[in-house]
Amino acid sequence: MEKIVFVCLGNICRSPMAEFVMKNLVLKSEHESEFIIESRATSSWEHGNPIHRGTQEKLREQGIDFDIHKSSQKITSTDFYAFDKIIAMDESNLKNLREMAPDGTAHKIEMLLDNDVPDPWFTGDFQETYQLVNAGCQKLLDKIV
Repeated sequence: MEKIVFVCLGNICRSPMAEFVMKNLVLKSEHESEFIIESRATSSWEHGNPIHRGTQEKLREQGIDFDIHKSSQKITSTDFYAFDKIIAMDESNLKNLREMAPDGTAHKIEMLLDNDVPDPWFTGDFQETYQLVNAGCQKLLDKIV
């Protein structure tokens, strides 16, 4: 069982997009039973808020199912032990995760891509974010299976 958590700043745009894109890719690859996939935030700024409407629209446009009731959650020290891979969306998230990581867990943290996935909360470009997230998730899935 591969346990993956995607992490961005607020857990309303990029990381939930990655969570549901990855779940969709895993479902299509017929490896669904081999994965647990979730998402978290490095901050509590958006705690309890739903997935951003831009992310919801992009997922619907792509025909990707998502949990409309999902709300933002901050990563906890327990998560660092529970997940096999902790995937950061950008260098800032990576730095924050490394600072938060309990002893013996930092090796689980990695970037989704070699470069940052821009935050559409600031850029407004959910299409670019989707393309990068989709490419990164496909690359990750190929590496695992």
